[in-house]
Amino acid sequence: MRGVHDRVDAYDYAHPPEAVAQEPAARREDARLLVVPRHGWETGGETGGATRDDSAAWLQHGRVSDLARWLAPGDLLVVNDTRVEPARLEASRATGGRIDVLVLDAHGARARVLLGARGKLVVGEELSVGDDLWRLVAAHGGGEFEVEGSGDIAAALERAGRMPLPPYIRREKTTDPRDALDRERYQTTFARGAEDGSFGAVAAPTAGLHLTPALLEALPDVGVEVARLTLHVGTGTFRPLRGETLDDHEMHAERFVVPEALAERYAVTRVAGGRIVAVGTTVVRALESAVQDGGLRLRPGPSETRLFLRPGHRFTAVDAMLTNFHQPRSTLLVLVAAFAGLRTMRAAYAHAISAGYRLFSYGDATLLI
Repeated sequence: MRGVHDRVDAYDYAHPPEAVAQEPAARREDARLLVVPRHGWETGGETGGATRDDSAAWLQHGRVSDLARWLAPGDLLVVNDTRVEPARLEASRATGGRIDVLVLDAHGARARVLLGARGKLVVGEELSVGDDLWRLVAAHGGGEFEVEGSGDIAAALERAGRMPLPPYIRREKTTDPRDALDRERYQTTFARGAEDGSFGAVAAPTAGLHLTPALLEALPDVGVEVARLTLHVGTGTFRPLRGETLDDHEMHAERFVVPEALAERYAVTRVAGGRIVAVGTTVVRALESAVQDGGLRLRPGPSETRLFLRPGHRFTAVDAMLTNFHQPRSTLLVLVAAFAGLRTMRAAYAHAISAGYRLFSYGDATLLI
């Protein structure tokens, strides 16, 4: 028998359009931080006396700059250092029609792309992309094609590409005065390209957007270590839930790498009794996919995950999570509900909206702890 946690409509909520952040905070660390005790609403008095008459007493408010206040000596903070590619372009057909392009992967003159066009696109058709000419060489369905260009496609993105902002962040169609801001701020300060030169992410690990070098460099002074992994965020991360139940959703695959240094630091932290604090849902997904021996160790090296973190999952790799506010009916909202409790997250989101928190990729953050 299905329960409320399995229904897609349990992960829906209303929010005013103006609550969706269109630009980041003036400074990364100035984003507001809502501190939410895991299962705080469900357990009531055990975590701050939450009742329906006192629905905010169990929540705390701060700024991301205050993060160390809620961490402790011996904790390990894990970030995702993937680099977001400037993967959006505009192409034109021989007929003059314009096409939105999202490059999903690129190697030299070949790329896998998602094309948004009116009318049917066919293999063999040629598209003009700036000074380059692309030919469609294979179709994979759902608007996805393989293309071959007249030049290096990754280099073309660096010259003329725009950041792959989610559609709820509104920008002008071709160029926007905020394009330079997006190049800087829709990228973490610790992002780095893959050592093997492979294509990076087409969406940002948004919780990491709030962290500055100064904030990270100060954490070891209070006994908190920082480690990295790499998970290349794909478009599937933001694919909405379809159907009536979570069972109807097919999870996308994402590539990730757990460095030896992280695996070693993780094991030491576990033995010493410290907490693993994940910066973002991408880190949670990678760690929960790589965890071994009941939470004591991580499997190092490259891997791929299709793990759908949903209520019923027993989290063994992660103890706390810094994350943004997530869209209704998204797998990310399901993940945080699985981690902290569905009733807790519904109550926390309702309070945040009433308190004027800014939502989604450029918005404020939560600390689930």
